Amino acid sequence: MYILGINAYHGDSSACILKDGKLIAASEEERFRRIKHWAGFPSEAIKFCLREAGIDITQLDYITISRNPSANLHKKIIHAAKNLVSLKALKDRLANSKKTVSVKAELAKIFNVAEETIKAEVKNTEHHRSHLASAFFASPFNEAAILSIDGFGDFTSTMIATGKGKKIEVLDSVIYPHSAGIFYTTLTQYLGFPHYGDEYKVMGLAPYGRPEFLNELKKIVLFKENGLFELNTKYFKHVKEGVAMTWENGDPHIEPIFSEELEKLLGPARKSGEELTQKHKNIAASVQRITEELIFHILNRLQKNTGLENICIAGGVAQNSVANGKILEKTTFKNVYIPSAGHDAGTALGSALWLYNHVLQNERLPAIYNAYTGAKSSNEEVEDCLKSQQIEYTKYNDEDLLNVVAEALVNGKVIGWFQGRAEFGPRALGHRSIIVDPRRKDAKELLNSKIKRRESFRPFAPSILEEYVSEYFEKTDKVPFMEKVFPIKKEKQSEIPAVTHVDGTGRLQTVEKGDRYYELIEKFRQKTGTPILLNTSFNENEPIVNTPKEALDCYLRTEMDMLVLENCVISRK
Repeated sequence: MYILGINAYHGDSSACILKDGKLIAASEEERFRRIKHWAGFPSEAIKFCLREAGIDITQLDYITISRNPSANLHKKIIHAAKNLVSLKALKDRLANSKKTVSVKAELAKIFNVAEETIKAEVKNTEHHRSHLASAFFASPFNEAAILSIDGFGDFTSTMIATGKGKKIEVLDSVIYPHSAGIFYTTLTQYLGFPHYGDEYKVMGLAPYGRPEFLNELKKIVLFKENGLFELNTKYFKHVKEGVAMTWENGDPHIEPIFSEELEKLLGPARKSGEELTQKHKNIAASVQRITEELIFHILNRLQKNTGLENICIAGGVAQNSVANGKILEKTTFKNVYIPSAGHDAGTALGSALWLYNHVLQNERLPAIYNAYTGAKSSNEEVEDCLKSQQIEYTKYNDEDLLNVVAEALVNGKVIGWFQGRAEFGPRALGHRSIIVDPRRKDAKELLNSKIKRRESFRPFAPSILEEYVSEYFEKTDKVPFMEKVFPIKKEKQSEIPAVTHVDGTGRLQTVEKGDRYYELIEKFRQKTGTPILLNTSFNENEPIVNTPKEALDCYLRTEMDMLVLENCVISRK
């Protein structure tokens, strides 16, 4: 049985394919289109998934879409009437909803086949149910509480549930206009970061400030006794005026959401590019703190009500790795699972798993701890690319390659590392990474000046051999998707300054045996005694590189010292 799952006409469009419940391939459309957070129909990701499965569009049994236009329909109508939502906003929503109905027509056009030859049944799964399934059915737990929390999808922002075996039971939800994701996005815009997906910048800025604006923010986010929350809507434009969201050429853009009332409360908004003052840093710290408190408020009530020890979390807010790292400390849950694509791209997989496990009641497969489901290139393809560009290179066997790269790292080189299948999710996990010696005090400045050209307050992450976590971090856990931030032991911070954030923490990725990236870190450990590499995504203000040509282009236009494409190495003279 083949199931194609898609996230379409939404930010972070994506596709995946399951064969008898097993994940064969998954990728975001942005990796092919080269536009961050690409929104629209994920045609290139779908083509990739079908190629990986070795089938054509007519051989699918099901197509699942992580969206259900009919969900919460009566609530949408009541809200529109009550708040006098503009006619234009209603028309835009209706037009976008209609697109999801014509999936077969869209696929027939893309693959140049008659629509009636596509025999697959099309199944719509509500956005947050897709999030719930992406976390629970991929987890190792037979029974767990589940939280989906993000901006909005199908008129809902938050959903709590329980999962047992092959079934998920929804307990409650928070609907439009109330949303933790919208709160965080609004304050991100207020702080002068206007682009779709900029929220991680506020998370990185927060440790530079003090949470001195909690009293003000508690007027905006109202915690409820039932374990959920509401927003004070006077601080937001999206409720009555509506906020335009455009997808020009697939590039998502959202208008400012904050109202004049927010500026009356906190002062004038920072314009993009303006100096970041201590006040801005303090507001960022306050936004991060209250978001964490909100997450723990929801989770603690959920645990109390269900009595369950395991929690699965998905949704855009689940990408907040600082909050994730504190869940076991600040709540009464004992185990947590967060998928590699907790954001909206992961709903493609979630919609497919919802159908396979919850609806069709098929047996669950082993937990997913591997995010390497994207594109790959052989050494032959790499060499063809390099020869076509007249690039000199050296090809090494596996053992020599690891020695050469580890030695270059010890000698302070900045290296582009392109190996195996690309990662599914927003984070590079050692297959499309730029890597550096974490012992270098100047690594952050080096990377920002040579390659990344990004804000100086944003941290770089440590990839650590999983058996050494307890030696370097104050908490020990399996963190394969770089989804949690933990405090680094004080006595170890001076050893790895390049990956120690200003507050003494690190967003770690635990690396297990069985992967060349593990072997490289182990080789580096043998030479230095440090079982860690600095890992940042292989890109320069663009989506993470997907092909050898994109990796080569990034290498050539930046100042990194070495490029490793499978077994081929290019070095600057």
